[in-house]
Amino acid sequence: MSHSSPDFFEEVSTRRRPIDTAVAPFANFIKKESAGGIVLMVSTVIALALANSNADIAHAFHEFWTGTPLTVTIGSWIFPAGKHPGHFEWWVNDALMAVFFFVIGLEIKREFLVGELRDPRKAALPLIAAVGGMVVPGLIYAACNWGGDTMRGWAIPTATDIAFALGVLALLGRRVPSGLRVFLVTLAIADDLGALLIIAFFYTSPEHLSMNYLGMGFAAMGVMLAMNLLGVRRWWLYGIVGLMLWYCVLESGVHPTIAGVLGALTLPVRTRIDGDQFTHHARRLADEFDRDRAAGGRVVTSRNQQGVLIAMERLTEAAQTPLQRLEKGMVPFAAFVVVPIFALANAGVSVGSVGERALRDPEAWGIALGLIVGKTVGITGFAWLAVKTGLSVLPSGVTWRHMVGAAMLGGIGFTMSLFIAHLAFGQDPTPERLEIAKLAVLCGSALAAVLGAAVLLTCRRTDSSITAH
Repeated sequence: MSHSSPDFFEEVSTRRRPIDTAVAPFANFIKKESAGGIVLMVSTVIALALANSNADIAHAFHEFWTGTPLTVTIGSWIFPAGKHPGHFEWWVNDALMAVFFFVIGLEIKREFLVGELRDPRKAALPLIAAVGGMVVPGLIYAACNWGGDTMRGWAIPTATDIAFALGVLALLGRRVPSGLRVFLVTLAIADDLGALLIIAFFYTSPEHLSMNYLGMGFAAMGVMLAMNLLGVRRWWLYGIVGLMLWYCVLESGVHPTIAGVLGALTLPVRTRIDGDQFTHHARRLADEFDRDRAAGGRVVTSRNQQGVLIAMERLTEAAQTPLQRLEKGMVPFAAFVVVPIFALANAGVSVGSVGERALRDPEAWGIALGLIVGKTVGITGFAWLAVKTGLSVLPSGVTWRHMVGAAMLGGIGFTMSLFIAHLAFGQDPTPERLEIAKLAVLCGSALAAVLGAAVLLTCRRTDSSITAH
């Protein structure tokens, strides 16, 4: 229906206020699919520029993230304390990124219930390709670092950054078939799921686990599931228990960002009313609103009209799922606040101090080759096997050249790769180890983006690409 489109609300607005004209460019930019990737890129450039400025600026920038303490004090209770450093970088990586993983959890649950991952045949191609996109880069990294103390970084090149990858696709416009975009989105979500499993099983030290806190974490998750079954739909109630879940997971020794995903999986996905009920009640309320307006009532003074509007709000809320509403509200926050701050805190690599060493370092070569070569070979190769064995088919309008280009874009690891690098080398006694990993991620992701875009630019436009946004 045309009335459901954003253009409808612009059409019914007869007067355009000066503030609307001023804000319109920013609002339009945020709606663009490439916006998240552009903001992330700008944040990365700023972090690199500050980290590579004169010594005083670079030192101040580094000290801001790693030397500025931030604690919460309630009576005699101080948090964080003890084993947690409590500086800004820690809050970003262990607390703010839990919000990012919460959004990923919402997306994964939605895709499995009503999205592309619900249909096994449709999901087969991106799922199998995602497995190849994790296995082959990991093997390449292992081949470069076998027997060395850098082997624990094997998962760094296995990740795909959905914001950057979709941003590149959006910039390419109609050269990209809509089926390829769906494939890449589904692959990235499957890739995120794989990364979460890797973090949970390979970057959690069993000897540091606290079974008491782990048990309390599962109890908190159980409370959230019970709230779901009892019909609780207020997001802030889930938020309160979710904070308890995050704290218990943090203290248990498991990385706290896993709590974001676990919390997301408990959110309700049921509506209180169906489409027929919504239509019936909405028409009745609209008729009541019209009758009061015809009698001379105005919204500002009419209690009846105000009551109708409140009822409309509740009706709309009942017709949507809490997961749907929360995802809609959280995605912009994650894309334009959480991820850019993460980039500022983690992408500031001093190239001069580690650049020359990185050229000779097997860790750097393992990451870069894993992202550029491993992702391309793994995603394309496993997708080809899926098609040849009859497990799946290529999306409409998508050729193997498109698939190669998309596979190269899958090598844009960035956010998740930087995050895993921090897990692998954040506590390394050699500080340069993490810096080399970050530099390799940045270089590998940048080259993968350029190569992927170049391949897709050589593809012919297809009819199905007209629907691409």
